[in-house]
Amino acid sequence: MTRLSLFLAAGALLLQGSLACRATEDLALDAEATVFERLAAAPVPEDKTGLRLLKTSEDDEGTWVTEEEKISEYMLKHVHFMDVTETQDLEAIGQARAEALLAKRQTAYPAPSRSAIAAPIIARLVQSNVQTTITGLANIYNRYYRGSYAATSATHVLNLVRNAASSNPAITVRQFTHSFNQPSVIATIPGTSTARRVVVCAHYDSINQASVTGRSPGADDNASGVATILEALRVMAVARYAPGITLEFHFYGGEEGGLLGARDIFNNYAANNINVLAVVNQDMTGYSTNNVIAVYTDFVDSALTTYVQRLVPYYTSLRLVTDRCGYGCSDHAAARAAGYPAAYVCADTMTASSPYIHTVNDTPQASFYAHVLQHSRLTVGFLVEASFW
Repeated sequence: MTRLSLFLAAGALLLQGSLACRATEDLALDAEATVFERLAAAPVPEDKTGLRLLKTSEDDEGTWVTEEEKISEYMLKHVHFMDVTETQDLEAIGQARAEALLAKRQTAYPAPSRSAIAAPIIARLVQSNVQTTITGLANIYNRYYRGSYAATSATHVLNLVRNAASSNPAITVRQFTHSFNQPSVIATIPGTSTARRVVVCAHYDSINQASVTGRSPGADDNASGVATILEALRVMAVARYAPGITLEFHFYGGEEGGLLGARDIFNNYAANNINVLAVVNQDMTGYSTNNVIAVYTDFVDSALTTYVQRLVPYYTSLRLVTDRCGYGCSDHAAARAAGYPAAYVCADTMTASSPYIHTVNDTPQASFYAHVLQHSRLTVGFLVEASFW
C-alpha cells in the first residue's frame, strides 16, 4: 500500500481542489507543502521524454516529474499518487462507464445466501499454505518493480499461481506485460457466462522507503494479500468450482510506483469494453493489532462496499471496522478510475496498521497467518456469492 504522510492541505493541491487524506506518518507539513508548490509551479515541459505524469487527487491535472523526483518526492515520502503516464485517458473513459452503470443499477446487491456452497470450499483452506506463500515472497531480496529482482519476483508469482490453479485444467493463467519488467499475473476461472467478470486482486511488488533498491521483504505489504487470494484460488481449483460468471484473480506488479500494473489492466479492459461487475482488492491482510477486518469507504463503490461489509460477519469470525485511506492508496483506485465498482479490504485501520511496511522489518510474523486465512474465507465467500449474480 502507498500511504500519505499528512493531510495535503497546502500549496497547489489545495488550489486544485484536492481532498486531504488521513495522516499516517510524522513528516513535516511545511516541507511537504514546499515540495508540492515547487513541483506544481514548474512549467509543463515540451519534451516529456523520460518524464512521468503523476496525479495526487481526482481534480489534479497532473505534474510531470523525472523518475528521480517520483522516487524522492512521492514514493519515499509516502505520498498517495497515481502514475497516469501511459493511461492518461482512463479517468475520462471511467467516468462515462460509471455514469452508465449508475443509470442501469436498479436493485441492491442480494443478501448473502450461498454459504452452503461456499462452506465445503472454505473448509479446504490451509493455514500452512498461507505461511509458505508469505515466507517465500519475503525471502526475495526485494520486489521493487524497476529493480534487479523485478523479473525474479514476477516468475515466482507466476509459478505460485500456476501451481495453485493446477488442480483444474479449465483455469487459465497468463501474464500481462507492462512497460516495466514486472508483469502482472491473471488467473481465470471461466463461467457459464463469459461476458461478465468479477475480480479479486492483490499487488505483489514491495518497496523500501529508505532505498528503493534496498532489502524489502514486504511480508504484510503485500505478500499477505497475495497469499489471501492465492489460497482462495487453490481451494476453488481443487473443488473444480464452476461459477455462473467468470472469476479472475489479479496479481499486480508496480503498485508502489503509482498503481501501474492495475491501471494498465483496467485501461485495457475499459478500452475493450470488458464488463467487470466488481473488483475487491486485498492489501495488507496480515498485521492486525485489533484482530479485525477493515473495509475502506473512500474512493470505492459505496454499494459494493456495503455488500462486502455484510459478508465479513457472514464468512469470517472477525469484527468489521471501517476507515478511509485517501486518493490512490491501493489498486482498487485503478479499477474505480476505469469506472468499475471497486472495494478495498485490509487487516486493520490506518492508525493500527503495521508500522513496519516499506522497511526491512516488514517480515513474516506468526500472528499473520490465521488472520490472512480469515481474509481468504471472505474472498471465497465473496466469489461464490458473486458467481450467482
